[in-house]
Amino acid sequence: MNSASLSPVDNSLLASLPRADLSLIQPHLSLLALDQGVRLLDAGEEVDAVYFPLNGMLSLLVVMQDGRAIETATVGREGAVGAMAGLGLYVSRVKVVVQLPTVIARIPAAQFRKAVAGSPALRDLCVHFNETLLTQARITAACNALHQVDARFCRWLLQTVDRAESDILALTQELLSQMLGVRRTSVTEVAGRFQAEGLISYSRGVIRILDRPALEARTCECYETLKSELKPRRRG
Repeated sequence: MNSASLSPVDNSLLASLPRADLSLIQPHLSLLALDQGVRLLDAGEEVDAVYFPLNGMLSLLVVMQDGRAIETATVGREGAVGAMAGLGLYVSRVKVVVQLPTVIARIPAAQFRKAVAGSPALRDLCVHFNETLLTQARITAACNALHQVDARFCRWLLQTVDRAESDILALTQELLSQMLGVRRTSVTEVAGRFQAEGLISYSRGVIRILDRPALEARTCECYETLKSELKPRRRG
């Protein structure tokens, strides 16, 4: 993955900062390319860095004692992971993995805290995006409880292609079943039906979106609700 053409302001949160506030952290940001499947954080682990994706997608997972996991929120270039570490020592409540190949801007948590201490705009960023993640988690929980797997499958695919900015995704059925909190057989059934109807093609872990309007018609209200929640807001 080539990060040479990217800069911190490709992240919408960083781009929304007043220039003076961005200058407090920009010298301490380093860019790092991460492959799909890389683990950034485990639940119970102290957050020692803050991550601002410049593209791709990170998944936040709640992990049960038996090892099963379910996605509660996703973060792309509109957000950050670990931002609450700017307000003090912070322990992650979720596991964070790279869902789509991602370039991140990384800053050590200690350095981020120093900048936040002198910047109301950065403090607002920490609090606001934490509220955004909580809202995502609530909407996702309601969606998983109330909506059929077909609609949830559509929602997840649409969210992911939006982040990837591509109609082609490398996603295994095992991964999809974990993200949706359903059995792999359920994903196999839905994917097979959608392929037969011409909405997607699916082969060897690669999904291609063939009929996006049809997917949008089959998804639940949560897709538009989540998209609205993730729109960046200007600060300062």
